[in-house]
Amino acid sequence: MAGGGAPPGRGALDPASTATRSYPRPVRTVWVFGDQLSHQVGPLAEADPATTRVLLVESEALLRSRRWHRQRLHLVLAGMRRFAGELEELGFAVDHRRAPTMADGLAEHRRRHRPEAVVAMSPRSPGSVALLDRLGVQRTPNAQHLVTPEQFADWADGRARLRMEDFYRWQRRRLGYLMDGDEPVSGRWNHDADNREPPPTDGRSWPRPPRSRLDDLDRQVLADVERYDVVGEPPAATAAWWPTSRRAALARLRHVVDEVLPVFGPHEDAMLTDQWHLAHTLLSPALNLGMVHPAEVADAVEDGYRAGGVPIASAEGLLRQVIGWREYVWGLSWWWGEAYLDRNELGAHRHLPPLFDLAAIDAGAPPATDMACVATAVRGVHERGWVHHIQRLMVLGNLALLAGVEPRHLTDWMWASFVDGAGWVMGPNVVGMALHADGGRMATKPYAAGGAYINRMSDSCAGCRYDPRRRTGEDACPFTTLYWDFLARHRDRFADNHRMGNQLAGLRRLADLDDVRARAVDVLGRLDAGEL
Repeated sequence: MAGGGAPPGRGALDPASTATRSYPRPVRTVWVFGDQLSHQVGPLAEADPATTRVLLVESEALLRSRRWHRQRLHLVLAGMRRFAGELEELGFAVDHRRAPTMADGLAEHRRRHRPEAVVAMSPRSPGSVALLDRLGVQRTPNAQHLVTPEQFADWADGRARLRMEDFYRWQRRRLGYLMDGDEPVSGRWNHDADNREPPPTDGRSWPRPPRSRLDDLDRQVLADVERYDVVGEPPAATAAWWPTSRRAALARLRHVVDEVLPVFGPHEDAMLTDQWHLAHTLLSPALNLGMVHPAEVADAVEDGYRAGGVPIASAEGLLRQVIGWREYVWGLSWWWGEAYLDRNELGAHRHLPPLFDLAAIDAGAPPATDMACVATAVRGVHERGWVHHIQRLMVLGNLALLAGVEPRHLTDWMWASFVDGAGWVMGPNVVGMALHADGGRMATKPYAAGGAYINRMSDSCAGCRYDPRRRTGEDACPFTTLYWDFLARHRDRFADNHRMGNQLAGLRRLADLDDVRARAVDVLGRLDAGEL
């Protein structure tokens, strides 16, 4: 599949401007951000190329703000440059520029083109919204989701507790997906029980994701990326996993419906060492950059189910992710605000352990751990900028939770290291779900687990030097040791949590708790030293 979408040679940005065509002077500018790469929604949807110029800004300050994964920067920058080419093919004058900051880019654009008005689709963060307001940019509502912050607030206001299941059913009824009148088509709202099977042992093959061939634009972007502080493997020499155009993203959506969804549901929580993608859709990067809309994904799921090609458990499972969980996280990010990112109710202050250091892997070192499940996940992040949700939550997030890693450290690392990282995603998913740093607002109990869970849901433990059944001794699984130590550290906090009753009862029955906690001190010291 060709990368497509941009004229040959496009990609090298003049630091001042890349407006390359001569047009009658447009009277207004639409400013498009790097995660809004669509002309199907927002102010571009009905814009007239004869009267509208489009501004895209590559901000040096943002590009230098953290250590990014190479594939993440390639995805965003190639997506922006390819989108600029698509707009030019539609007849728009495009001012695609690199500038010290976003504000500097707008100021130079205004000096050069003197638009009568600048309008933008409302960004996805309060900070960016405030920036546009300070700069006098008109805002239209963000149309990249299926629920607006205002609609979510109306739904959430007055509820004693917010539950994703309640939101999801409200969404199903409101939007009409997989419904028979006012009831779900299968008679069940939730098919999660069908979608939690351990990894299969029959050696089956899994649908291989499509890839996009690299072109001259990609190669220029990859050269540009090396100007910044980057880690992780670049795309393969000939092809990239992550689509950088709407055409490529739509091709992947078709592949998902035709090849992935028929086998998606049962093993969506499983982990296999040599099958990183299993039957996951890999659509989140394209969704988060706006190349496809969640309504398009939901429509495709509905059509696939109605046509008989997609089992109900798979259709409902993906729909739950797209119109349920993803939209719920989006709504919560506004409902709780940016201050939520700084929550740290468990008082976790450990630095991010060396095993998360992708730069060390760049230099040729293996992940700094003998834990097979963790090494597999970290290598996956290094190689692709992506691992699936269970590896994020129950391996990387679980380890950080049990070890007491500072929430901001893990949040910042995931934000920069994952190709689908986004600020609005990080709060509820990392601070709330993975680290329980919000004290239980997102989830009533922490997603803490020992080695038994990982042994049940993966094939990692069979070849690991650590034994998931043991909690003390040199060969004890660090997850198992730290799980009991975590419960012991926080037992007073969780004493009144009815969902933690069984775990705390198990803790009280441990005859070797003192030995476990002594072992935990050693485990944490070796974790900090990169020797675990």
